Amino acid sequence: MLINNFQANQVSQFIVNWLVEYAKKANVKGFVIGISGGIDSAVVSTLCAKTTLPVLCVEMPIHQQQSQMDRAKEHIKWLKENHSNVQNTTLDLTESFDTFVQGFPKTDNEAILQLTLANTRARLRMSCLYYMAGINTSLVVGTGNKVEDFGVGFFTKYGDGGVDISPIADLMKSQVTALGVFLKVPSSIINAKPTDGLFGDDRSDEDQLGASYPELEKAMLSFEQGIRCEHLQGRDKEVMEIFTRLNQINQHKVQPIPICEIPKNLI
Repeated sequence: MLINNFQANQVSQFIVNWLVEYAKKANVKGFVIGISGGIDSAVVSTLCAKTTLPVLCVEMPIHQQQSQMDRAKEHIKWLKENHSNVQNTTLDLTESFDTFVQGFPKTDNEAILQLTLANTRARLRMSCLYYMAGINTSLVVGTGNKVEDFGVGFFTKYGDGGVDISPIADLMKSQVTALGVFLKVPSSIINAKPTDGLFGDDRSDEDQLGASYPELEKAMLSFEQGIRCEHLQGRDKEVMEIFTRLNQINQHKVQPIPICEIPKNLI
């Protein structure tokens, strides 16, 4: 649907050039990226590597599924074999996370507790990425795509949403995947089911969202064209209802932080 006219070579080079220019203007040495074993971080880290500027790939497992860790390691190995400017480090945050939450009060609402803990994981990782970026005079690079960042708001505020730059946030998931194929990202990553890895189990993004990325992508494009739930039937209507609900409740992530503007005559 979207990728028929997608010019992967030109898009890849455009992003690489954009990254180089931004780094020069920001007067930084390079980039720091959290590697999850998913397609988004794989594509972004590869694009950063192609800039020839220093790239630090950071693994930050917290009670992580072994399959996710294996894919992350496979990608980093492939990346280092093909780009001499890539380095990596592993920060096992499991013990730090457990210690962090031990002293906090809990809630009897198990669903709310698990979601809060998942977001806490993402925010702990964000702090670590900024530490690594700070000591390496680098930028923290985001890995969110357009559906996640501006469609359904599927990210943690001040977690994986806390970044300096977002190279693929204007690309749909299908376009990111097409870019991954063009960049020769390992097939194990391209074919893996998308997951945020924040719950310590194998639940996928689709399990959490209630719809697949192709479905949400279709709904987002329809929504942008003015099509609403009442115009649809069957599964298309179900997915549009999911998209609309998530889009509305997550506007606090998408929109700038509200500022209480005081009337001038009061200040």
